[in-house]
Amino acid sequence: MSVQGRAGSTVVSLMFLIAYAVGVGTAAAKIVVPSGSVIEVDKATVNTVVNAFEQAEQAIKAHDLEKVMGIYSSQYNYHGFKKDDIRKIWKDLFDEYEEIASTHLFTKMTKVGAGKDAVLEVTCTGHLWARSKTTGLYVPIDSWHEEVHYLVPGEGAWRLRGNLGESPGVLPFGTAPHPLF
Repeated sequence: MSVQGRAGSTVVSLMFLIAYAVGVGTAAAKIVVPSGSVIEVDKATVNTVVNAFEQAEQAIKAHDLEKVMGIYSSQYNYHGFKKDDIRKIWKDLFDEYEEIASTHLFTKMTKVGAGKDAVLEVTCTGHLWARSKTTGLYVPIDSWHEEVHYLVPGEGAWRLRGNLGESPGVLPFGTAPHPLF
């Protein structure tokens, strides 16, 4: 395994250890740009992206579906999931769960293109969890490792675009889409 692979693996292990030690029951969102991350954009862009995710987390905590949807671009498309599909998923999550929270570790940010054609590629490791209204137990909803979030400019902020280019008809074995973040 490469040094970078071990480092990524260590970050994921450390993230889950911290979540366990602190207690998932706190349902506190964490959005972090760890030292050593590869940041190829200016500090203002980093702050704007972190702020967008923090606003989404506040909306999630408040179960405010309209504000949650604000992080998604109008042309959102992630492996065939469109913005309306994501709206339904979030609505169903809000109906079934409370204390929804996530962790995002942004380990790389790079910008491709300029102006309205710019795309921000944000490499993220994280997870989403919540407390079930039915059982009262905390459950994992999703987790991802080095997923690349593609963001585009829209309405004065960076918005999630989904994946770029054509979506494969079938995902490679062992992979799953992570449409929420």
